[in-house]
Amino acid sequence: MFWEKPMLQTRRLTDISCLLLICWHLLASSSYAQTPTSLEPTIFDSMEYRHIGPVGNRVSAVVGVPGDRNIYYAGAASGGIFKSIDGGIHWEPIFDDQPAASIGALAINPVNPNIVWAGTGETFIRSNISHGNGIYRSTDAGKTWQHMGLDATGRIGRIVVHPTNPNIVFAAALGHGYGPQENRGVFRSQDNGLTWEHVLFIDEHTGASDLVIDPNNPQILFAGMWQLLIQTWGRESGGPGSGLWTSRDGGSTWHELTGNGLPSKPLGKIGLSMTPIDSNRIYALIETNADANVDDHEGVLWRSDDGGDHWQMVNADHTLAQRPLYYTRATVAPDDRDEIHFLSTRHSVSLDGGLTITRGTAGGDNHDMWIDPLIPDRMIVGHDGGLSISTTRGESWWRPRMPIAQMYHAYTDNQIPYYVYGNRQDGPSARVPSNSLQQGGIPIGLMHSVGGCESGFAIPDPVENNIVWSGCYDSILERYDLNTGHARNVSVWPDNPEGWAAADVPYRFQWTFPIAISPHDHNRVYVGSQYVHVTMNGGQSWD
Repeated sequence: MFWEKPMLQTRRLTDISCLLLICWHLLASSSYAQTPTSLEPTIFDSMEYRHIGPVGNRVSAVVGVPGDRNIYYAGAASGGIFKSIDGGIHWEPIFDDQPAASIGALAINPVNPNIVWAGTGETFIRSNISHGNGIYRSTDAGKTWQHMGLDATGRIGRIVVHPTNPNIVFAAALGHGYGPQENRGVFRSQDNGLTWEHVLFIDEHTGASDLVIDPNNPQILFAGMWQLLIQTWGRESGGPGSGLWTSRDGGSTWHELTGNGLPSKPLGKIGLSMTPIDSNRIYALIETNADANVDDHEGVLWRSDDGGDHWQMVNADHTLAQRPLYYTRATVAPDDRDEIHFLSTRHSVSLDGGLTITRGTAGGDNHDMWIDPLIPDRMIVGHDGGLSISTTRGESWWRPRMPIAQMYHAYTDNQIPYYVYGNRQDGPSARVPSNSLQQGGIPIGLMHSVGGCESGFAIPDPVENNIVWSGCYDSILERYDLNTGHARNVSVWPDNPEGWAAADVPYRFQWTFPIAISPHDHNRVYVGSQYVHVTMNGGQSWD
């Protein structure tokens, strides 16, 4: 009883003190809220990005220094330019300080390999690609870059440097493709890129898909011209503007090649290739009418053995240019006119001038290839998986890992350390730790797929982090359990809509349709088609 009153008084004083402290905090907070302060930009000066994965992916342009086994350049579809000085083992970004990320073409000055040209904007057409802002030049092997104009060309898919006079440079400009545009066609510079002439222009609907120069007589050039329109609901390839053109005076004048074995119009995308061992041999991949008759000289691969005067259709295998808008490129060996490589869904090779085709092993969804003119056994291919390099003339290949994965979305969970989730183009989904105890970054063994596929969202449940909702194209949705490794299909509509007309499917989903988990009730999961759908039982049923 003796201590009751003092203890009671102490408790009262403590309660009063706490109340005063709370009031002071409320007043301070109210005062602070009324006078907000902005963060100084310098607070972020010491923050740097670091690559945590996953590795990837789409490379649209490749080149190397002739005769130097160590130096390669690779242009990413949306990741700038990377350089290797140790034969492809390590790669460093060399274009990150420039305002363009999509690379469509790379070329090296044949006289001075320290001069490197880069054309921006991807010309391998699909629905989700980036355009560029012209052409760049480096005079110190990629350390620094200078913008050299052609800003409005949108997409440059080929750069050709004169073999003996490197001040003369040609650029094949496709244009942005989204509508009529005059900045399309072939451009020429005769002063090392300081000024440009528009030397070949068909019309405002047609750009240049490819360009080659005769390495033995650089007065002769061939250009593939392509009429193209990119729309939100599809692409229109081909028309009266498409065709094969040639110049015999160094690009000053041009005339169209028709007849003499070439297919009749309308034509689509055209890919070209020549070889210094015999520049009378010219190959042309030509997109023709899908309903055309092969007996009427319609096919896929044409060849000229007399410098372009006469042509013959040598192969009608559609896999040589499958999905023509996205591929249609070939490369001839510099020391064998009969060895030609085709870059398409798969890498294919012919050793008899295109008559018969064998399957190569470079990669999948291939786009560009460079063969060393001085060491022909040395090859590099750019594809949707990244790069493939061979020093055995294609008998074996190896793939370096590149930090250029095209991530559609990124989400994090609330674990410590937290994990990052995302889906990447032409690859599986990924769950990557934000940190690890391993030296040298995040090892690939700690990266795991979590269902879905390349184009979707991957969102962890905020309460049960072992559950991940991961989407894919064609309305596919999976609920992935990290504890069991089981991915359950919980799509809103059970039928695969691939190949159906839009009017015949009940729900129309985008390539990367949205997914959202309610922050108030993690059992409520929403997805979007032309409607909003919700499930409250783990995807077993949808409203």
